[in-house]
Amino acid sequence: MIRVVLPHHLRTLARVGDEVQVEVNGSATVKAVIDAIESKYPMLRGTIRDHATLKRRPLVRFFACGEDISHDSSDTLLPDAIARSAEPFIVMGAIAGG
Repeated sequence: MIRVVLPHHLRTLARVGDEVQVEVNGSATVKAVIDAIESKYPMLRGTIRDHATLKRRPLVRFFACGEDISHDSSDTLLPDAIARSAEPFIVMGAIAGG
């Protein structure tokens, strides 16, 4: 199981608490985690990544063990601490504006 922390607006949309748990098929990658989130919570499809391209939405960031991995390949393996549920995978809404 992978622990995932979602931003407040996505937690509200999915009607979940601060943290969710998803099971990934195969290796723990960003793509596998997002696939699992969208499968378990279909109302989140299109909110984290684009429907057509499956690319991360511009104002969404991914963090693993305190590191921003938003620009890494979605097929990059997540750290072992995330794969074994010691640390959560964090989806964060970026703040923009001036």
